[in-house]
Amino acid sequence: MSVPGSKKTKIVAGFVVIVSFLTVFIISSQRHSSAEGKGSDYESIELFTDVMSIIKKSYVEEVDTKKLVYGAINGMLSSLDPHSSFMPPDTYKEMKIDTKGAFGGLGIEISIKDGVLTVISPIEDTPAFKAGIKSGDMILKIDDKFTKDLNINDAVKRMRGVKGTKVILTIMREGFDKPKEFPLIRDIIQVKSVRFHLSDGGYGYVRIAQFQEKTDEDLAKALKAMKEEYKGELKGLVLDMRNDPGGLLDQAVRVSDHFVPEGQMIVYTEGREKDSKMQFTAKKGGKEANYPIVVLINGGSASASEIVAGALQDHKRAIILGTQSFGKGSVQTIIPMSDDSGLRLTTARYYTPKGRSIQAKGITPDIVVEAVELPKATGKKDTLHLREKDLENHFETEDKSGSGEAKKDEKKSDKKDDKAEKVPTSLEDNLKNDYQVLRALDLLKGWELIKSMGNEK
Repeated sequence: MSVPGSKKTKIVAGFVVIVSFLTVFIISSQRHSSAEGKGSDYESIELFTDVMSIIKKSYVEEVDTKKLVYGAINGMLSSLDPHSSFMPPDTYKEMKIDTKGAFGGLGIEISIKDGVLTVISPIEDTPAFKAGIKSGDMILKIDDKFTKDLNINDAVKRMRGVKGTKVILTIMREGFDKPKEFPLIRDIIQVKSVRFHLSDGGYGYVRIAQFQEKTDEDLAKALKAMKEEYKGELKGLVLDMRNDPGGLLDQAVRVSDHFVPEGQMIVYTEGREKDSKMQFTAKKGGKEANYPIVVLINGGSASASEIVAGALQDHKRAIILGTQSFGKGSVQTIIPMSDDSGLRLTTARYYTPKGRSIQAKGITPDIVVEAVELPKATGKKDTLHLREKDLENHFETEDKSGSGEAKKDEKKSDKKDDKAEKVPTSLEDNLKNDYQVLRALDLLKGWELIKSMGNEK
């Protein structure tokens, strides 16, 4: 005969069994669901290894496994965006050498547009710049090699070489009836980060060609030298960042810091990882007097130069003059790999102090002034410049309000001899014939004139 207590025990035991079963079922379901989530990844990896095995076994010639893997990685990165890339050991080593000193080459920043190797911007005072290579030029051939199937790294290798050697670029440009050959002689590329000139009346001109490790230091020297020459504070400043392809994020922040009030936001970046979320604000000390500034930009102004222009524009610290900038609003991080190769990966987007993303949009000038060399009769305005929005797989604009945080940038550059250089007489003469610079100086002088009229009242 059963007692009430034993019946209760059986009920409890049965309940425990049911709960245990449900627990096992839930855990099993969760594991199955998780496995399903990863299933597509495993299947894709399996597909990759299957294809590689077939190539290794059946391709007409024997193929090196590492070559296949490198090719697959490069293809994977190029499918993400135009700025992520894989650098095999020799390319990565060369990149590190570039940051330590000079290299033999032509002096052009390049990217891919619609599958065509395209010039973003020629670097000032290099063989490409002197030969008349322009932003937006399509490079169809390097010597006798068509560029259609070349990736960025291969193209760079073909254009670099020993000083004094010749390379022929076959260029197609808007307005050309047919492709034109540009014979170039390689030279040692030593980009001068900062150059300057003091105009009559105490108006300074500073040209930043690229943001390198000493750009901030060189800018400080340039500003000091002009003040000493003028024997007083500057009346105004033209900050020329036309055709400046960018460079180091921290240098863009430090350059902006000279002009942005203490504690104010300069730039912030946001990405998926915690380390890619940082914000940069202006520090105390080292500020320039509150003289008027005109910043010059164009379609070749990208990345770090857009950070500076955006910060000064948002804080109403400068008037932006010129044409629409390139629109590169992403941050790249260089990641060394175990076999001495390197990964250049887009890890974040950056935003101006007011939360504007310039990705694929660019900085819009306050005053649009075209370059005089463009044919006015055609009615086309700055159409020769390639911009971020034209590149394959570019990010779309994503504006945000408020502040965020950000990471380390982009490409590193530590060229030798990147000291502030006073503009030589030949370039001083060029400035006198530079319509955009003349307009900027006129604006500064008018500013000063209006201010003086106000003081007289």
